[in-house]
Amino acid sequence: MTRVTVIGAGVIGLSAALMAQARGLSVTVVDREGPAAGASAGNAGAFAFTDILPLASPGILRKAPKWLLDPLGPLTIPPAYALQIAPWLYRFWRACSPRAVAASTTAQTALMDLSRAELEPFLAVTGTLPMLRKDGNLQVYEGEAELQASLPGWQAREAHGIEFRHMTAAEMAGVQPGLSPRFTHGTFTPGWYSIADPKNYVLALAERFQAQGGTIRRAEVTGLEPRESGVYIRTKGEPLAADKVVLAAGAFSHRIAATLGERIPLETERGYNTTLPPDALDLRCQVTFGGHGFVVSRLSTGIRVGGAVELGGLSLPPNYKRSEAMLRKAKAFLPGLKTEGGTQWMGFRPSLPDSLPAIGRSKATPNVIHAFGHGHLGLTQSAGTARLVADLLTGAPPALDLTPFSPQRF
Repeated sequence: MTRVTVIGAGVIGLSAALMAQARGLSVTVVDREGPAAGASAGNAGAFAFTDILPLASPGILRKAPKWLLDPLGPLTIPPAYALQIAPWLYRFWRACSPRAVAASTTAQTALMDLSRAELEPFLAVTGTLPMLRKDGNLQVYEGEAELQASLPGWQAREAHGIEFRHMTAAEMAGVQPGLSPRFTHGTFTPGWYSIADPKNYVLALAERFQAQGGTIRRAEVTGLEPRESGVYIRTKGEPLAADKVVLAAGAFSHRIAATLGERIPLETERGYNTTLPPDALDLRCQVTFGGHGFVVSRLSTGIRVGGAVELGGLSLPPNYKRSEAMLRKAKAFLPGLKTEGGTQWMGFRPSLPDSLPAIGRSKATPNVIHAFGHGHLGLTQSAGTARLVADLLTGAPPALDLTPFSPQRF
């Protein structure tokens, strides 16, 4: 039986491990901290299948200068990290050309369609289907001008068959009562799903994986070496060996890939949030405050206020003033929100400059498969990515063209 080691016990790694297990492979998962310890623990819990437009786009270039002037705004680069991230930002800028955006949107849509198709069967097989919610998402705008600026993006979604409807303030009140009157327009997307709690979901996947004979080991992987018989896995403890390896270590993946001679421009979107008690607000659906770069989500474990992008790498200490700034705005935008008793969190979103993940074989050996770089769409694209990884592990034709996601595209 083929021995597979998956590096990473987040939602991508465990989803891939379960699908590989279902194909009859012997699978071990290795993680430096254990299941659901990273970005999979504290995200907004959304399956954002309608979010097909790449972060790298002309629109973000227009907004970025204003946002960067606010150290607590939707997008920031700490001065201590600005020089280090400059090459990534150059690639990001190049990915914002109309031709690149069109190509990224087509590829992202294909992965979204696959992920949506795979999701509910995957949840059913893993016993997690009761955790799925289909409440939709309400994007809100401060005035007619902000709505008009969003229309090209909605036209692109419409061209890909995504359902939505624009709303007046009165119509929004029927979907989500209690919004500040400053929000005069909105757009509701019913195809935006969510999970009851992302951490509990990933822990449930880990439990199912182990119940089916899988092994989860806690170890920090420091490097990979191709061997004739498979892959040698260096760790800070006892070394490991496998026939095939899936690299799904999130924001730390590029460091491990570098030991194979691969230079993949992975950077870290540091996301912040505050999770309030469940009775903090009568929240009916996820609400996105796009002009301010954050969302408010209803989880089984509380009301989560979070988002924003801080391009600050893996080593700088968290700046929880960003969480506090979002919470103050949320209180102003949803006056009924109770802001007491919250828990702050910061996590690393692994991001590539063209907003597409790296899914495919290593250039060093076909026995290492990369599956990382999903940015803020890891949960959303987890089932689709797992299907693709399982195809690659077993030699089946991939469910979609992997060329746009090639780890070697840079």
